[in-house]
Amino acid sequence: MHMPEGRLAQALLAWFEGAARAMPWRGQSDPYKIWISEIMLQQTRVEAATGYYLRFVSELPDVRALAEVPEDRLLKLWEGLGYYSRARNLQRAARLMLERFDGQMPRTAAGLRELPGVGDYTAGAVASIAYNECVPAVDGNVLRVMTRVLNDEGDILRPDTRRRISSAVMREQPPDRPGDFNQALMELGALVCLPQRPKCGECPLAAFCAARRENRQGELPVKKAPAPRKAEERTVFVLCAGEYTALRRRPPRGLLAGLWEFPSCPGRLDRAQALAQAEQWGLAPLAIAPLEGYTHVFTHREWVMAGFLVQAAACAGPFEWAEKERLCADMALPSAFQGFQRQAEEQKKESGV
Repeated sequence: MHMPEGRLAQALLAWFEGAARAMPWRGQSDPYKIWISEIMLQQTRVEAATGYYLRFVSELPDVRALAEVPEDRLLKLWEGLGYYSRARNLQRAARLMLERFDGQMPRTAAGLRELPGVGDYTAGAVASIAYNECVPAVDGNVLRVMTRVLNDEGDILRPDTRRRISSAVMREQPPDRPGDFNQALMELGALVCLPQRPKCGECPLAAFCAARRENRQGELPVKKAPAPRKAEERTVFVLCAGEYTALRRRPPRGLLAGLWEFPSCPGRLDRAQALAQAEQWGLAPLAIAPLEGYTHVFTHREWVMAGFLVQAAACAGPFEWAEKERLCADMALPSAFQGFQRQAEEQKKESGV
């Protein structure tokens, strides 16, 4: 589909100037802060990422600070955002920049792509916003907008579809405002060109949209159905001895690699089995109470979890026992376990423990 040169960009940017949400990383050209925000926004909603971003850049305001922060502190700042490999890759990239570039961010998309954890989208976003480089930044929102505008039936998980959409974005991108254009496309996908019920009556690109003309918005984009997630039952233990709580590190590779967790075991245990498991770990249980179970969903699997709060006579077993202050300040606990942490705290308060 051929569109009149410049008209799509003009309509989109005019809309963006009035509709863009206020975000703490917008309106500035610091490539470090733009990079941090883009990595956080992968797999995370803007509303959820904002507080994390402000705390993160306040404590780690530049590449050197990020490179030198202890990993446990880094992961604590990331606690609850999930996909912790993002935080580790940030630090790997910061250390690389410190070693090779005197702590400076590369100034081109090609240079940024050399950093750990930086792909085509992030490189394009940082380079276009911070350095005004004409390069596309194609995320899920942009894919949705552009496949509808172009009436493109390609599977958006296929590399050739992404290349085709990237080329289309480049054709429409104004050379003087590539960063604004990329952000405007993303914002349009987030606010107007929605997955299920697009607000076509509010869309500045309605006149350019081939899918709208053919009433095919609901059919696009095309995306291959994901494989069903594997469900795993687990029983989680919040083991307490006085002011101390038991934790252990997960293995250095795989799901939630290297993070702290409450001890758990496969399967759904009943009360008697849970007591036996606590004793097998070398504990002397004084009391045990069930915690309300829930399901935590990961990308390719889900944990269907039951839980128990166990009061023990003393710290024992193959665990790291931490006081509440240390747990809250220094030990990153994945969100999969935080529901049990909240329940345990409430039960202990009610019982006066």
